[in-house]
Amino acid sequence: MGWEIFGEQTPPSYNDQIASGIAGSFLGEPLFRMAHLVLNGPGGLSRPWREAIAAGISPSLGFTRLTFGSRFDGAFVDNDPVYYSRLRLGVARAAQDNLGTSRDLERDEAVIDFALDYGLPGKDGYTYRRPFDYFSFHAAASTANGVETLATRGLLFGTDYAIGDTVRGLWGLYGSYDYLAPQIFNLSTTALSLGTTGQWWASERLALQGTVLAGLGYSAASTLRRTTEDRDYHYGVAPRLSLALRLIAGDRASVDLQAQKYFLGSIANRAAGRDDITRVDTAFNWRLHKRHAVGVKYVWSHRDANYPGAGNRSQTLGTVGIYYTLLGADGFGAVEWREPAVH
Repeated sequence: MGWEIFGEQTPPSYNDQIASGIAGSFLGEPLFRMAHLVLNGPGGLSRPWREAIAAGISPSLGFTRLTFGSRFDGAFVDNDPVYYSRLRLGVARAAQDNLGTSRDLERDEAVIDFALDYGLPGKDGYTYRRPFDYFSFHAAASTANGVETLATRGLLFGTDYAIGDTVRGLWGLYGSYDYLAPQIFNLSTTALSLGTTGQWWASERLALQGTVLAGLGYSAASTLRRTTEDRDYHYGVAPRLSLALRLIAGDRASVDLQAQKYFLGSIANRAAGRDDITRVDTAFNWRLHKRHAVGVKYVWSHRDANYPGAGNRSQTLGTVGIYYTLLGADGFGAVEWREPAVH
């Protein structure tokens, strides 16, 4: 960072301006709020442990607290959001692959996977007046490829809504950052999208949560572990579609589906080629006891690319995993706003 600020003599690239600046804010604010949850949330952690974990999540917050103590504790009030969190530990194996111009696929890997949904709609009195009063964060790492996923999306400007007694939601302008690296390729994108997040009580015990987004971003994609010497790197403006669903069956089970689609090169810089990238992540979780659950997961990543002089290229990787899951204090995250008489 110091070199980029003081050492480089050339004008900053679009990637530097967008990925380093805007994406840094889209990622930094969720990290700050997660650190704040650790400092003030429920649980039996001692104060020194809370301070250490919060500093690890948000080093800037940790430095501020180390320097000034509790002087700025009142500067941010989170208004007690409803949130869903889970931590997965498990193993995965490649069940489907088409490496294309990539190589050295590791078929078996150990995986750690963390996700947090913050500010879920449905709580009386909770408002969405500030950027990232709602956000979703996801990070995953594996022994095969290091950081495999780092993604966040948050409401920048919008409001909440209600439909009858069974639907609560929010809609507006979202900001997102996605980094995907499933061994065969990597993708980075920073985007603005219009969309909605909501929850529908389909029955007394069955709830459906979801987010639907459509927007435009600045993306970069390339092959990992290339077998060729040609320059396989593409960046530019890219439309983006995103769908996230969670079906919750009481406090016993949940089914998750997440899908993203990126169309790199379909609007600008067409002469440089195109990349169509799809990512689908599905999981089933079964709670065993209290916060402990087990799950199975299938992840499918696909890339169709076309470059001048290189022709069409296709890459696919599908992995199946078995996981132990540690749920957060709110179980599977269903928000209850209904009066007891309703059910």
